[in-house]
Amino acid sequence: MNQVRIAQVGAGNWGRNLLRNFLSMDQVNVVAVCDEDQSVLQAASAQDPKLHVTATFDDILQRDDLDGVVIATQTPLHFAMARDALRRKLHVFVEKPMAQTAKQAEELVALSDEVDRHLMVGHLLLYHPAFRHVEQLIHNGDLGRVYYLYSVRVNLGIIRRRENALDSLAPHDLSIALAYLNQKPVAVSATGQAYLQPDVCDIAFATVFFEQGAMAHLHTSWLDPHKIRKVTVVGERKMAVVDDCEAIEKVRVYDKGVTRSGYASFAESMTIRSGDIHIPRIGMQEPLRIECAHFIDCIRSGRPPRTDARNGLAVVRLLEAAQQSLRHQGARVPVGP
Repeated sequence: MNQVRIAQVGAGNWGRNLLRNFLSMDQVNVVAVCDEDQSVLQAASAQDPKLHVTATFDDILQRDDLDGVVIATQTPLHFAMARDALRRKLHVFVEKPMAQTAKQAEELVALSDEVDRHLMVGHLLLYHPAFRHVEQLIHNGDLGRVYYLYSVRVNLGIIRRRENALDSLAPHDLSIALAYLNQKPVAVSATGQAYLQPDVCDIAFATVFFEQGAMAHLHTSWLDPHKIRKVTVVGERKMAVVDDCEAIEKVRVYDKGVTRSGYASFAESMTIRSGDIHIPRIGMQEPLRIECAHFIDCIRSGRPPRTDARNGLAVVRLLEAAQQSLRHQGARVPVGP
């Protein structure tokens, strides 16, 4: 395969960043862009006058010169657009979450297998060099057994109308929790509140419980005075913090923990250890560039994406349980199946 020919659906708030990356890749030919907003289409044409622009998704589906489609629309549109593109036997990159229900996500998994096309989900942090570094520390055993992690993903805006703060923000940290803890999630408890719009939670707290006792706690909000993008991982031997708002020193590893000395007395058997703080040097690249390049490489090579349809399904199942818990005032909801 020479150049991979793709179309992109949605080139607005986040989509413009995807389009910028795909347009800059020599191995990619962006053939068409679809968006309902004419100003967005004008901006896309200004980047590349050869682009075919359209406001109608059917125009994209009727083309016979495409290898794949990139979907960066509002969440409620993800499932139907990904389904229709797969039915046209196109490789699909879809932003997170890939669907709003587990049933929809399961259908996409089955369809991707049936037509033998990649369905890659935009779980961006799994391609982020800083988060990948901590993941490698965990897999190497440097942190020891991971007890729990917690994340804070808050800001003021963008206010969504068709999805709540959990739908919009939590998929990032749920994908990280699944990768870092590497255990089966068994239940979710979530609470939240809608302040700005009826029935659309602006703030949510969710806790995921895993089968071997690990926990992941998430704080998500678009109604907050601070911009924070931070994940803290507490292990048996060491602890690590990833702060994506830091310009350079994004990862800190703390040689802190509690040592069991083996004395008979319980009080004497626990010793608090507080050692050095290590700031590793991490070669940073734009995570989105890495993610986009991975999608193209998977089309060219046939290798499955790291964040494939099953990875997307796992996150949607957690989201679905969290939404159900929200509706029942924080009740602990099992994660199926």
